Amino acid sequence: MEWSNFKNGLLRKILDKDTRGYAVDTRKKTVVFLTTSVLLILLFFIAIRTGSINISFSKLMSGLFVKRNPDVATIWDLRFPRVIIAMLAGAAISTSGALLQSVMKNPLTDPGIIGISSAASFVAVIISSFFPAMYFSIPFFAVLGGLAAYLLIYLLAWDGGANPVKLILVGVALNMTFSGLSEFCKASVGKGASLSRVQSIVEGNIAQKTWADVNLLFWYVLIGLIVAFLLAKKCNILSLEDKTARGLGVNVDRDRFIVAIVAIVIVSISTATVGVIGFLGLIVPHIAKLLVGSDHKVKLPYTMLLGAVMLLLSDTVGRAMFAPYEIPAAIICAVVGGPFFILLLRRGGDSFGS
Repeated sequence: MEWSNFKNGLLRKILDKDTRGYAVDTRKKTVVFLTTSVLLILLFFIAIRTGSINISFSKLMSGLFVKRNPDVATIWDLRFPRVIIAMLAGAAISTSGALLQSVMKNPLTDPGIIGISSAASFVAVIISSFFPAMYFSIPFFAVLGGLAAYLLIYLLAWDGGANPVKLILVGVALNMTFSGLSEFCKASVGKGASLSRVQSIVEGNIAQKTWADVNLLFWYVLIGLIVAFLLAKKCNILSLEDKTARGLGVNVDRDRFIVAIVAIVIVSISTATVGVIGFLGLIVPHIAKLLVGSDHKVKLPYTMLLGAVMLLLSDTVGRAMFAPYEIPAAIICAVVGGPFFILLLRRGGDSFGS
């Protein structure tokens, strides 16, 4: 009876309070959430208005809800899908990074770094290049590619146990391999619509997205993010040492498998649409932890929100910086994420994953 009370009390502390990492008071969390939400709304309208067609806010609202305007119709067909996809994919990729960091107990884990995104991208490139009639089946095959990469990482890195450093190194090697294969496929496609789709996937470019892409991505990502949020308690438990979690009666292997599957599904589907966006799943969860703490019940929803802001900001900056030329959002994220990754390595050293 005493052990049962102790176990329940410890679980309640783990699940209901931010007892690990950074502790952040409720008022600060509320301010951070509200500020980031307002920033996302402002950024949404800035992104809608950024481009060759510059239109006032009042004219935009009038064209959307009062009287049809040719310029507003063009913005509706070209910019709205791009902006919505950037927000959805940013939220999904960032959340996947947070889930995988919890599963692998390694703060350097990112689906773009360890090869899951590039494997999903490679499968999407194969379908787009050689089986274009199966376009609407791309999410399914992309998920299979992501799962295969995840299993390969553990298979190749396993040496009587999962060495965190070895996992990262094997993942980086797989990432480069799948990226090279994707480039090879791009070179062999030739010209036409297939080449355009393949280029956008390989280069991480959100340009030329349509409402069909939004419809393809929206429900998968929405359901995936809801499921991810429902797994917050499991993520908190997985942050403990395995022995401690098992001592509390938790099936660690089962929970780790469930969380990993959800992470792989949402990032694979997003990658199949926008391509590989490196470092986003690394940077955003760490910033979220600094701002709202390490309790996943708060950290995960904020990671979704901040991820949407970060990818939309990267895409908007890429469009505006050297207009009319565009810099893919993946490049902007890489320029920021690379130094951030090095900083984490220098700060963490050998302690990462321990």
